[in-house]
Amino acid sequence: MKIDHVGIAVRCIDEALEVYRDAAGCEPAHRGVVEHEGVEVAMLPAGDSRIELLQPTSPESPVARFLERRGEGMHHLALLVADLDSAIGSLRAAGRVLVGNGAQIGAEGYRYVFVHPKHAGGVLLELVERS
Repeated sequence: MKIDHVGIAVRCIDEALEVYRDAAGCEPAHRGVVEHEGVEVAMLPAGDSRIELLQPTSPESPVARFLERRGEGMHHLALLVADLDSAIGSLRAAGRVLVGNGAQIGAEGYRYVFVHPKHAGGVLLELVERS
């Protein structure tokens, strides 16, 4: 198992980036918008993993609702999987609840799916497959 990234919900990416720059001289390797999720993202390299900063672009986005309920902080943990379709099949066969209608395409073009927190110790779990 490999941690692909940790998603952090923030109200302002630019302000959050200042902290990472000051603390570690870190610059985003990727920055963009995921329209269907309603978020702007900045991916920061962190060794073999990454930190994904998430800022809502709409008050209706899941990240906006998260910020409203919980405030800024860890939004999800993403694990790298070799075969996302197989992982989805195994989860469904085991009765696990997925968030959404199956695999989506993420900010850097990778496929992903979220597993409901009730099946992952209260943490929103993202499974990522990179081509």
